[in-house]
Amino acid sequence: MIITREQRETIEAQTLAPYALKSQDSQGREYPEDEPEYRTAFQRDRDRILHTTAFRRLEYKTQVFVNYEGDYYRTRLTHTLEVAQIGRSLARALGANEDLVEAICLVHDIGHSPFGHSGEAILNKLMADHGGFDHNKQSLRIVTKLEWRYPKWQGLNLTHELREGIVKHETEYDLTNSQAEGFDPDLRGSLEAQITNMADELAYNAHDLDDGLRSGLLDPAELDDLEIWQMLKKNIGWDGQQFTEQIRHRLIRRLLGIEIDDVIQASGAMLASHNLPTPEALQRLPHNVVVHTEEQARINRDLKNFLYQKMYRHHRVVRMAVKAERVITEMFQTYVDEPGQLPPSVQQAIDQRGLHRAVTDYLAGMTDRYALQEWQRLFDPFMRT
Repeated sequence: MIITREQRETIEAQTLAPYALKSQDSQGREYPEDEPEYRTAFQRDRDRILHTTAFRRLEYKTQVFVNYEGDYYRTRLTHTLEVAQIGRSLARALGANEDLVEAICLVHDIGHSPFGHSGEAILNKLMADHGGFDHNKQSLRIVTKLEWRYPKWQGLNLTHELREGIVKHETEYDLTNSQAEGFDPDLRGSLEAQITNMADELAYNAHDLDDGLRSGLLDPAELDDLEIWQMLKKNIGWDGQQFTEQIRHRLIRRLLGIEIDDVIQASGAMLASHNLPTPEALQRLPHNVVVHTEEQARINRDLKNFLYQKMYRHHRVVRMAVKAERVITEMFQTYVDEPGQLPPSVQQAIDQRGLHRAVTDYLAGMTDRYALQEWQRLFDPFMRT
């Protein structure tokens, strides 16, 4: 049996919630194209994202640990894949458009600079007088301008709904300015965008805890004061004595299960309490609908505070952040002082984007490994250029 795009669109209309975004109702692309015979518009968006250079580079961009510290630890790529997996689970349960959720999840961190949030903060500081730097806005720049793969237009020519999902991505650590041209600032993120935001938060809480325990930055005994930790220990029947790799896997797996179940129940109740006949009705609400229960939100707050104090401020993580600031700052300044050191393709972009933005685009596109190698080429006199 062959299922065409039109048949897939009919299935969406019949099976998704009324407030979910349907591919057949998309506001379209900036540049009109004929859609494929067997893929919906949102499936095509997802596929275009997967084939970008920026997506592949996420493999060597920091989540918390720089890539060379170990093959086990999460990178931006593995984080992104975990977000997509959680997002699809939530979308399926809440009647959202799973293809669109997956696409937004896959693109949500594509604009991240090397060295994680430290790199982003450094570039934003360096660009304070030139428009700043924000990885969500950079993601939009990548898919609309920097990935130039088609002869008739810049960017990937993604749907309006996918681009709006980038613009309105927000978590506690990523608060995006939703004033991007072409998107209504009075509308909240779609159900699919809100699911992505929540999936992002669930993923990094779980895998940062996992990586912290795996690396030895966190001692299991330090977690005993946390309600969520006691809940997890009781749930899997662990007495807190011998902490093995399998115990760690079971605890993290159960943490994700508890978090996802809570979001589904709380969000389902929130959606049921409103009359939402259309996606726009949902977006006009004064609050998000993809939420935790109050109790779980309180428990999660304690976990986030713990991770911030014990992991993100751990001396090993702070040392790398300081190194990152030195590496990025010195490269930024030397490129601005002498643009002739930049690759020809970047030099050619200066007239169109301006010197500082062209330099920032170049730096933001680097992987951790490439940035460290480039710093050596620029400043180590014994390193071949």
